[in-house]
Amino acid sequence: MESIGVPWFIVVRYLGPPLFLVVVGGVLLWWRRPARAWLAWTALVVNLFAAALPFLWLGFQALFGRGDLTVIGLVMTLLQPAVVASAWCLLLLALVWGPRAPAPAPVERDPGEADRTPENVG
Repeated sequence: MESIGVPWFIVVRYLGPPLFLVVVGGVLLWWRRPARAWLAWTALVVNLFAAALPFLWLGFQALFGRGDLTVIGLVMTLLQPAVVASAWCLLLLALVWGPRAPAPAPVERDPGEADRTPENVG
C-alpha cells in the first residue's frame, strides 16, 4: 500500500469496520435466513466496495498516471458517499420488503351443515 502513498494502518482503519460488518452480517444471515437474503448480501458487499473505492482509485491513478485530473477526484469524492447511501438503502429495502403473506385458504363447509346464527345464550 505504500506504493500508492497510503500506510497500512489507514487501510485497516477504513476497511476494518465494513469488513467486520460483512463478517458479522454474514453470520447473522446464515443463522437467521431472511426472506430477501440476496438483497442483504448485496448491501453488505456494496458497502465494502464503497469503503475500498478510494484505495481502488489511488491504485488506478498510480497504475495509469491519471492523477492530474482534479475533476475525476471530485467525482470520486462524491461517488463514495453515494455508493454508501445506496448500500444502506439496499439493506433497508431488504428489511422492509418482507415476504408476502400467503392468501388464506377458503373455508370448506360441509354441505349438510346448516347455517348457524351466533347467539348469546346465558
